[in-house]
Amino acid sequence: MYDEKEGPIESLVHLWVDGAFNRRELVKRVAKYTGSAATAMATLQGYEAFGQTATPCPADVKVPADAADLVTQDITYPSEGASVNGYLAYPKNAPSDYMPGVIVIHENRGLVEHIRDVTRRVARAGFVALAPDLLSRQGGIGAFPEPTQQTQAYNRTTPAERQADLIATLAHIKTLPNIIHDRIGAVGFCAGGGNVWNLASVAPELRAAVPFYGAPVPAADRIALMQTPVLALYGERDRNLTINMAPVMTEMIRQQKTFGFVVYEGAAHAFHNDTGANYNAAAACDAWSRTIAWFDKHLRA
Repeated sequence: MYDEKEGPIESLVHLWVDGAFNRRELVKRVAKYTGSAATAMATLQGYEAFGQTATPCPADVKVPADAADLVTQDITYPSEGASVNGYLAYPKNAPSDYMPGVIVIHENRGLVEHIRDVTRRVARAGFVALAPDLLSRQGGIGAFPEPTQQTQAYNRTTPAERQADLIATLAHIKTLPNIIHDRIGAVGFCAGGGNVWNLASVAPELRAAVPFYGAPVPAADRIALMQTPVLALYGERDRNLTINMAPVMTEMIRQQKTFGFVVYEGAAHAFHNDTGANYNAAAACDAWSRTIAWFDKHLRA
């Protein structure tokens, strides 16, 4: 799970799970802290994620950057005291001139290629998709080619800045010429899922939210502010995070909120990230089908 206070080895394991580098590179980097590759291997054996093996990604999951059926472009738009870089994607030949919109919120590394791919997947499902780069205030992801630099840059942004930039993203997507302005949802992963939870508590006009293993989970007083239907998707083996959902689920039931909650048996943290070590094809494909169905239900007029 995402934690701004995680130690250097925990941070490296997290980056490896998110697909930042391969297993060999992980051992090499951990060895710089432990003193040897043998000690690094012994240390890593204590992490359940290190024993995971990614399942093969179905051939039709990824959407290429040059997909002929999509329009994609890099954009910039204003935020509170800053500018936000974003990646926009939508169907080229949509059945209607106007479509619902979905904000795609990245993990704690910025707008990496995997999130751009996910943004295109949303667009292919018939939505206007916009992914903000929450590293924009630090210079944007292009200023940080190395994964640990990306995480450090994200951690230098503040919750208030990230919230402001996501509210600006919500405001901007409403202005697009092909958008149904009152049919906007959001999906996010890990830290991005935590940002989805927060956005749902501060933007009542958000019509649907899907946090994938989102961290941190909302406190009870934040749940009271939510009017957005939320579909929460978590992994059974991501135990330290998933267990925190129990009081959230109880509170959402007590307050009669509209929500769904799915825990995938055998799935670990970042199970949807097909570039990482914990990718679980069965869980990821089912979760994505549920995500699009959730958006279809709550965003389509």
